Amino acid sequence: MIQGFKDFIMRGNVVDLAVAVVIGAAFTAVVNAVVAAIITPLISLVWAADEATGAIGPTIQGLNGPVIFPIGGLVNALISFIAVALVVYFVFVVPMNHFTERQAAKAGVTEEAAVLPTEQELLIQIRDLLGRDRSV
Repeated sequence: MIQGFKDFIMRGNVVDLAVAVVIGAAFTAVVNAVVAAIITPLISLVWAADEATGAIGPTIQGLNGPVIFPIGGLVNALISFIAVALVVYFVFVVPMNHFTERQAAKAGVTEEAAVLPTEQELLIQIRDLLGRDRSV
């Protein structure tokens, strides 16, 4: 049972996922700081923040007074998501793909060799082998 657990943990997917979660959590703090220090002030250049709540967004006069649509948080969240996705792609995914391609090239694995035969091709091979065995 312990060996099975060790095999499960040492599989590439589990380790990769654990690293991604840890790096993602750490990087989220960096992205939030960048958004708070740079993006939010840029947004506030266009829309004034409400002094009471700090909400950034357009103000529209309603029946009971002015109403602020706080889209600043939404814009921040979208920018944070795009920033995290871009960094994860360019810092982790692209280099890992290049590394995997280099490892495959060193091992002599080509794309043609990596492609598995279709079910129909396998059935044809089985039929031919069975036909050859009957004629012998």
